[in-house]
Amino acid sequence: MKLDYSIGQVAPYINWIYFFHAWGTNGMTPQEKSKLQAEAEERLQRYADRYQTHGLFQLFEAYAEEDDIVVRGEEQEVGGERIPCLRQQQQESEYLCLADFISPQVTLSASHQSSLTSKIGVFATTVDMGLETDFSADPYEKMMMQLLADRLAEATAEYMHQEVRRHYWGYAPDEQLTIQDLLNERWQGIRPAVGYPSLPDVSLNFVIDRLIGLGQIGIRLTEHGAMKPHASVSGLMMACPKAHYFSVGRIDEEQLVDYARRRGLPIELARRFLTSNLGE
Repeated sequence: MKLDYSIGQVAPYINWIYFFHAWGTNGMTPQEKSKLQAEAEERLQRYADRYQTHGLFQLFEAYAEEDDIVVRGEEQEVGGERIPCLRQQQQESEYLCLADFISPQVTLSASHQSSLTSKIGVFATTVDMGLETDFSADPYEKMMMQLLADRLAEATAEYMHQEVRRHYWGYAPDEQLTIQDLLNERWQGIRPAVGYPSLPDVSLNFVIDRLIGLGQIGIRLTEHGAMKPHASVSGLMMACPKAHYFSVGRIDEEQLVDYARRRGLPIELARRFLTSNLGE
């Protein structure tokens, strides 16, 4: 489903902590931070009728097969597009993998099965490209609008995910959370984004593109899977009550080889995609 949003709809869902972090406000006084936020909010109001943000999601039946999430097509009972995931390897970790939060194809005990789900959401959000390209003549405005574009893409994901939980997927129809609750991730499930610690391989965007068609909302992928506009977010929506965020952390050569096999990639290309997760 493709959804378009006004800046006014999603702006209340901006997490200003990350805006300040990206701006580099260490050393600023509270008054200076307040002035900066006021400037940013004035830009949001000024351009509210000029630009939009965009969301795209689809819900799929899915099952876990070892460390892969297998997404069923509309006509398929088994098989389908695979989303290979990585499992934590460090001793101090829980040895988690995102596939742990999806029901396996085999039948489990009733108590175990009830804590997992057999459905997954795949999503992307972005902004009008003009938010990144229309302000190049003024370095200050360019920086301001780029950071706001990043926050608007994330805010769109927050707003859309709320609507998915309440209505489209409907697994939390009675959810009543404040915006601060949402920003503190107090909702059921998780929304792991591609390129983030539990799903670090940016090239998984090619898989997401095959599943939901990122071009519908104007996203194109670079040779290595990065999204354009830069202010874009993609990932998965998972409803499992026990699901929580984690960092894959360091992986070893054996896991790299296994992941490359599951992705159908040459090992050296997989190594390039997972550089930050490889040990010394």
